[in-house]
Parts: sequence; C-alpha cells; structure tokens
Amino acid sequence: MKPLQISAETAQKLAKQLNIPLEHLMHMPQHILLQKMAELAKQIPDPASDSEAADSKKQEPHS
Repeated sequence: MKPLQISAETAQKLAKQLNIPLEHLMHMPQHILLQKMAELAKQIPDPASDSEAADSKKQEPHS
C-alpha cells in the first residue's frame, strides 16, 4: 500500500480534527480516511450552503 498523497500541513490538520495520532493517519487506508473525512464534513456546517439557502429565500416570489 502506498502512503497517502497529502502534504505534511494537511496531515497535521486532519490528525487534529480527527483526534488521532499523526502516525495513525499516515498509515490509515485511503477508503477509511475518506469515510472519516465525510463524517467530519457532515458535522461542520458549510457556510456556502447557508448563503445559498439565504439567497434562495430572497429570490422567492411574493404572492
């Protein structure tokens, strides 16, 4: 298995976010890492989607 193709800075940030040691992150299978990143993304609200929702409310036609 080849090592993850991520920068050292990204690895440090991910390890901190996932609350796992950096060494564990670097040896984690890619499909497991992607699954954990998807779980993280669900927990963190996306500011872009919030602004899109606000924009769509502004554009609704008034009856």
